[in-house]
Amino acid sequence: MNTQMMHKSLMSLAGLALLAAGSVQAAERVELEKGGLTHIAHLEMAPGKSLDDGVILMLHGTMAHGRMEIMEALQNQMAERGYSSLSITLSLGMDAREGMMDCADPHVHRHEDALAELDAWMGWLKAQGAGQVALMAHSRGAAQMAWYALEHKPEGVEKMVLVAPATSDHAKTAREYESRYGVPLSQVYEQAVELQRMGQPETLIEGIGFLYCADASASAATVASYYADNPNFDTPTLLPKLSQQVLVIAGSEDTAVPDLPERMAALEGQANIHFGMVDGADHFFRDFFADDVADKAAEFIGW
Repeated sequence: MNTQMMHKSLMSLAGLALLAAGSVQAAERVELEKGGLTHIAHLEMAPGKSLDDGVILMLHGTMAHGRMEIMEALQNQMAERGYSSLSITLSLGMDAREGMMDCADPHVHRHEDALAELDAWMGWLKAQGAGQVALMAHSRGAAQMAWYALEHKPEGVEKMVLVAPATSDHAKTAREYESRYGVPLSQVYEQAVELQRMGQPETLIEGIGFLYCADASASAATVASYYADNPNFDTPTLLPKLSQQVLVIAGSEDTAVPDLPERMAALEGQANIHFGMVDGADHFFRDFFADDVADKAAEFIGW
């Protein structure tokens, strides 16, 4: 190898070393013991940052997990922009749950369980020395995050980013349930309420449609929770009640929450509510659309 080639080779190696030194590190799996269960999350630190510099607490959507495609992409993209994050996986009543919830598993969780789990992870972050904390969530998780912020009023949280947050219309849910599963929602819901009235909230109702599962077993408490006519399931209803500054991000091609832009337009003028659209994105903001979400989120959080 001549001197010129050796010089180029050494320069390339030096460049790779510098790149590695400043690159985003793989997310670290962390555990939290609560309520007799091991809860899982993944902590991704931005290059050169510590928890004292701030961290984003993240939550996934319906029966998903903290390292699903959109959550992993957002953690990576936010780290590249200097933001560390903790992406949690809701237990859904299972020990050390990771990956998507299997429809075949008994469902013994409630929509509102997310609030206590979020608060537990907030406590974990503070115990680890986290400085300022921002909130970020997707889909149903965004509705749960908004409800958490309203109910628990986490200290020091000033910014929240809700990506394609869930909206809720109980009459529409009932129509869609019967169309999809061939059974009136009221029939299943009333069975669950009656079991609860009889002191049997943990009794499984078998062979029912539940969320996106066509043949599920779910406890009476689970069915009664997820299919209640509860205004706290509807993100736009919660937003005006929040003290935090909130950025809602929608995808122009999102068919899961197609009414979101219209609902947000009705809130225009609220001082704490901000809205951003990602043209061409569907509900999961795949590929380069995650970059657009991260750009908007980083600018909004502004640490």
